[in-house]
Amino acid sequence: MKNPTLQLMVHGKNIADLTPEIRYPGVTIRQVHRSDNRNYLFIDLHIGSNAKAGELQILFKQSNNSKRILATQTFNLQQRRTGSAQRQGFSNRDAIYLIVPDRFANGDPRNDSVNGYSDKLARDIPGGRHGGDIAGIAAHLEYIAGLGFTMLWPTPMLENAQPINSYHGYAATDFYQIDPRFGSNQSYRELVALARKKNIGMVQDVVLNHIGSNHWWMKDLPSKDWLNSDGKYTETNHIRSTIQDTHAAKSDLNQFADGWFVKTMPDLNQRNPFLANYLIQNAVWWIEYADLAGLRVDTYSYSNKEFLARWSARIMQEYPNMTIVGEEWSMNPNVVAYWQRGNENRDGYRSAMPSMMDFPVYQALHTSLVGDAIKPADMMTMYETIANDFIYPHPEQLTIFEGNHDTPRIFSALNEDLALNKLAMVMLATLRGIPQMFYGAEILMTSPKQRDDGKVRGDFPGGWSDDEVNAFIGTNLTPAQSEMQTFTRRLFNWRKQQSALHGGKLLHFIPQDNCYVYFRFDGRQKIMIVINRNEKEVALQTERFREIIQDAQSANNILLDQTIQLEPIMRVQGKSALILELFSLPPMNVRGQ
Repeated sequence: MKNPTLQLMVHGKNIADLTPEIRYPGVTIRQVHRSDNRNYLFIDLHIGSNAKAGELQILFKQSNNSKRILATQTFNLQQRRTGSAQRQGFSNRDAIYLIVPDRFANGDPRNDSVNGYSDKLARDIPGGRHGGDIAGIAAHLEYIAGLGFTMLWPTPMLENAQPINSYHGYAATDFYQIDPRFGSNQSYRELVALARKKNIGMVQDVVLNHIGSNHWWMKDLPSKDWLNSDGKYTETNHIRSTIQDTHAAKSDLNQFADGWFVKTMPDLNQRNPFLANYLIQNAVWWIEYADLAGLRVDTYSYSNKEFLARWSARIMQEYPNMTIVGEEWSMNPNVVAYWQRGNENRDGYRSAMPSMMDFPVYQALHTSLVGDAIKPADMMTMYETIANDFIYPHPEQLTIFEGNHDTPRIFSALNEDLALNKLAMVMLATLRGIPQMFYGAEILMTSPKQRDDGKVRGDFPGGWSDDEVNAFIGTNLTPAQSEMQTFTRRLFNWRKQQSALHGGKLLHFIPQDNCYVYFRFDGRQKIMIVINRNEKEVALQTERFREIIQDAQSANNILLDQTIQLEPIMRVQGKSALILELFSLPPMNVRGQ
């Protein structure tokens, strides 16, 4: 590893009264730390370049001079994968498919309910466990790949031994254990390997800010300052901008950063150096163990910001080509940009995060198509949002999305309008950034418009053996669902081959008549995208775009798979999109060659 040090947390009755010893070639104990809890010991190891993979024994003695061994503990040094440090993360070349594992597919009914875990199978309850698992995901990787997606982001699958609402995974009770109702560590590892064979990388969802109230630490905290707010529930104010606000009251800032997310999610104090090391090493361990392609970090800004700088820097130090994306749920691009690598923050804060979730574009995607309480639908909303890209150091590395497990389903948000849903998907696939789609958007899954987590995270039809509708194979879908699924499949498979979308620039024109026109281009390709939000047909004068069209005379209409001539006036149907790959000369007919 780039960093050869490793800190072990050892838990046992009065373990701090003992002295550890290791006799293993290439591994030495550099320092031993004790906290205010005598049941914990922290051992700093140095893993030398001559150390080999294998099983080492930690001996615990009464004192440094004693030969009497009172306890032993085995620790495994695992062989690192060849080329692990150079692993590639996700990028503009990729498209991410987000799933909630419990709601995607039940591949192994035997683990639906597990002894020792009180939250049992209850598919009729929106907040209950529905039985989806790793086996179900593995059985349908072909479907995900067939849609054109190259990255898979499941919500957390770590052990969640919470009494209720354990299905979503965001209240971990063991950072090193896959929940047995999903499968095992080994089955997760096998899932990642199988996905890679189908050209799908795995993005692991990470929670640094909090744990579940049933985490094993809660029975015996490693130190008095392991949790924020003195270990007592004080809810955060959720005002994310306090971190950047130069006028913010310290009490407000402290309440945001140190307050608990909810009562059942104790807030971790990452200022504690042992906890900080634990979280950093845990992320590194999962990357190595499971062969991950990226990390998505939940509730990113809620954690201590100095810790986040250290955490992100350490991950990128070990894996300079990997991708981490953080969730900063703010519609203010200034707040989002603060956390991205390369941003020149006035307070001197330096982050190493390559990507952030682009909530401003998420909001614009919706309001430009259906409006909001203040103004009607207006494509200027998206134009102005993209015009804010000067705020970001790397806008092309942001992760854009139409929705996720915390937001209403896009089809419902767009008033169940199929045409508008297609417009949203076209923008998702062709704007700058890395696109992410929430499972089921391709078959028009619905939800309440107001937040209702259990219903937003509905069961994917066909993931259970008794489902009448099976979207995996297209059985009993409505005509509209089949049409949208086919549209999505064609759009994202086409996107996989387009260099202008992977690394090209974006040039856009001020919307006229509620019609937004932008171009993606590089040295090899020019793509013209037209988004007509009007209810009626628009006559588009192409001369306005001459600076980018230049001598192009014809284009391939991607959505209709036909070659068209670029006329002075192009007619664009109401609530429709055009994706045109421009040709400077008439395309050659090479059929039969």
